[in-house]
Amino acid sequence: MKRNNLLMGYVFLAPWIIYFVVFLMYPFFLSFESSFLSVNILMPENTSFVGFANWLGVIFDVLFWKSLFNVLFNQVIFVFLSFGIGLGLALLLNEVKFMASFFRTVMFIPVITSITVAMVIFDFIAGPAGPIQSSLVNSHVLAEPVFWKFEQWLPMPIIAVFSAWKWFGVQMIIFLGGIASIDRSLFEAADIDGASWWRKTKKITLPMIMPQIIFVMTMNIINGLQMFIEVFMNFDLSGGPYQSALTPVLYLYQTGFEQMKMGEASTIGLMLAAVIYLLTMMQLKITSKED
Repeated sequence: MKRNNLLMGYVFLAPWIIYFVVFLMYPFFLSFESSFLSVNILMPENTSFVGFANWLGVIFDVLFWKSLFNVLFNQVIFVFLSFGIGLGLALLLNEVKFMASFFRTVMFIPVITSITVAMVIFDFIAGPAGPIQSSLVNSHVLAEPVFWKFEQWLPMPIIAVFSAWKWFGVQMIIFLGGIASIDRSLFEAADIDGASWWRKTKKITLPMIMPQIIFVMTMNIINGLQMFIEVFMNFDLSGGPYQSALTPVLYLYQTGFEQMKMGEASTIGLMLAAVIYLLTMMQLKITSKED
């Protein structure tokens, strides 16, 4: 009986195991092997072993570190905005009883909106001829409209604002789920003691939803460092003037499919994976200490 149950367990696990091996493990080992080779996908017969040349090339590649700086700059702004908005709205909507489902649905609409459509609309709204800059110019906050795509330091903050608007709804729902799972007797005891709303939030709500906070921060790091569509739609593969919007994934795509250097592209991908791993471990260590 136990043997049959074990066999059935493996049968149900088989689709995931096949997916993991074929689409995750095999590409990883293939990329690791390619990182030591000079590979041109148009002329695979000319593949040759180059040792650590690709790794040294990426380590000393100014554009790779520039792309990494760009995306980290973007993520610092995005994480603070999306985390603050998502958590703030979750705390607010948890107190709202009238039409609560309606407000939650409205707040979640940006998440289910196509990122392509959302970026086109956002580009118009935030553009030089858009309503935001027009209002700022008319109120004399700006002397003249700003072409943010051609500035050195504006592309990443602007895209971070867009990303925060696009994805704060996911974080809000996760935080709402965490708040809903808290034992209500803790709040009732705090009410008896005369605790204010802020004290209950600080001493009960935030500590109790720490698993959700850690999860959100971790996923922000992983997904943010892999940003591609937002910058590709605005700057193609060039990364814009000064390479101010170049990201590691954009640079990887450019190296692999435009320059046809799959060995270097594989190395960039592995370097990015290592950076994501290190930053994730650092973040988990910091949050676990605070917990």
